[in-house]
Amino acid sequence: MIPQEKTIVVARALLEAFGTSQIDDVQKMTRGLSSDLVFRIVVRGSPYLLRIMTRMDETNDPLRVFTCMKAAADAGLAPRVHYTNAEDGIAIIDWIDAVHFPLDEARVRLPATLRRLHALAPFPKAFNYVTAHRFFVWRFRAAGLLPTGETEPVFHRYAQLCAAYPQLDEDVVSCNMDLKPENVLFDGKQVWLIDWMAAHRNDRYFDLSVVANFVIQNDADELTYLEQYFGQPPSAHQLARFFLMRQALHMLSAAVFLLLGSGGKPIRQSADLPSFRDFHQRMWAGEIDLADNELKVVYGRVHWAKLCENTRHPRFDEAVRTVAEQNARLGNLRLLLPSAA
Repeated sequence: MIPQEKTIVVARALLEAFGTSQIDDVQKMTRGLSSDLVFRIVVRGSPYLLRIMTRMDETNDPLRVFTCMKAAADAGLAPRVHYTNAEDGIAIIDWIDAVHFPLDEARVRLPATLRRLHALAPFPKAFNYVTAHRFFVWRFRAAGLLPTGETEPVFHRYAQLCAAYPQLDEDVVSCNMDLKPENVLFDGKQVWLIDWMAAHRNDRYFDLSVVANFVIQNDADELTYLEQYFGQPPSAHQLARFFLMRQALHMLSAAVFLLLGSGGKPIRQSADLPSFRDFHQRMWAGEIDLADNELKVVYGRVHWAKLCENTRHPRFDEAVRTVAEQNARLGNLRLLLPSAA
């Protein structure tokens, strides 16, 4: 099951970590979009997770990934790390037997977990929004997957967001950046964060927005969630930043999943699109695997529909105005998101 070309480096890892290269049992984990090979292995009667990186380059840098993972593990946020080797792209960590994580509990516990993550020493590298926009957002705009009459009004509003959202040094923190349900494990007592492939320094509201897709269902949930994170009721500026970053994430998610799932062909519009809430509840329940291209397209359309709805809402203008007024008070600010190209 473990590729022949990786058996020697895996045996070396096992020997160094456990004093034996003998594996009692091995199962390949197949969910998720990563190109990595992930296995549940049993060694000396105990289960572990073995990750083998198959692509190692500047984007998929094992040194960055393992450094972030080890920092989170040392803080008790990620499972214990037994072995890493950046040259071989091999990591072995504790296996977590996860149970159902009720949304009401997740809504309270996850923002507290994010607060601890964001307080870690800065991760090695910052996320490059310019690159992300070039390869996804602006490429999506030019790809013609959706009618221009539909996309251009939304991109006009998105340009307003880009022109307002600031880059504040105090908000650039250590982030996981991929906290979808399969990367958030609950063992009945503790929350564990796994899969640090996307981890970078980034705006704190990015992590908050990713998790919010799954745990926030209404305005009351939003206030509870942010109060748990900040330790006090959120200010108008914090609410505005959070709202605008959620729209940026909708745009990025729509671009990524529509480009990946469509194969460059125009997206067929249909009336049977699931609601944002229902689709994310099914993801939280583990009922959806986005490895399927048709589901990638559906997921991209779900984010796009939510972005279209929110850019028409009065809260969008209010949030842009609130952030712009604060920017003017602070003066001389850099912007986080690249303007429309």
